[in-house]
Amino acid sequence: MGVPLSMKLHNLMFVLPNLFTASSILCGFYALTLCAVAEATPVVFYQAALAIFFGIFFDGFDGRVARLTRTQSQFGMELDSLADVVTFGVAPALLLYKWALEPLGLAGILLAFLFLLCGALRLARFNVLAQRASSPKNPMFFVGLPIPLAAGVVVSWVFVAHQDIQKLAVLGVEAHTWVATGTFFLALLMVSTVRYRTFKDVRLNRKSMTGIVGILLVGLSVGWLWHPAWVLVVYFSAYLLLGLLESLKLLASGPGRRAALEGCAEEALVAAEEAAEEEAP
Repeated sequence: MGVPLSMKLHNLMFVLPNLFTASSILCGFYALTLCAVAEATPVVFYQAALAIFFGIFFDGFDGRVARLTRTQSQFGMELDSLADVVTFGVAPALLLYKWALEPLGLAGILLAFLFLLCGALRLARFNVLAQRASSPKNPMFFVGLPIPLAAGVVVSWVFVAHQDIQKLAVLGVEAHTWVATGTFFLALLMVSTVRYRTFKDVRLNRKSMTGIVGILLVGLSVGWLWHPAWVLVVYFSAYLLLGLLESLKLLASGPGRRAALEGCAEEALVAAEEAAEEEAP
């Protein structure tokens, strides 16, 4: 007897979200091949950043497709984490080094590695917390900056440098200096306990639509007055600032809530220790 049609459709639905994840890995690998060129040009770096940007797009849809098709699985979650390490960890780290940090020598290598290391630690912490029975299925906040967003910030820097280098020169600071500072800052944010909104609780209503329209108008204004490449920089910078301000507000709101925020790091550490004990022989 042949395989029932319903079973074939189910298997196809199971493969579909993993195809999005595989596409993200492909984008990361393509970015790596571009950055590995001995004499890479600004155009090559721009193409590598564009590949990572498309990787963000595919990464944003694999989980949604899995939920829509009801094919969430442990396999998919593990594959997604491995994809994130490649596309949003290794690829941006090499891009940062080849694009701006190479003149710093060993310090540039260590900074690029720090970005990769903190991204991997961020993913490991997320996976450990997500597997706990007490973990909410749809959390309102991320603990630490998600690695795809950190990669998005790097991509926005490369886009601006390629399309509107004149405004960067006005700052009077060499590229490798501010990129090194920004890379260190992003690495710290990924392993921090700063809370970043997931926006999973947003519902379409008059208030949310007003906010969306306002965000779009800001982007249009920035693109019109400066350059479209700056739109991503403004959006990502606003998201980073929002998380920092909300965490500062929580810290200043009282000892009880401050302890709740600081407990996020302790909870991650305890969870990691428990997982290590379970895996020990």
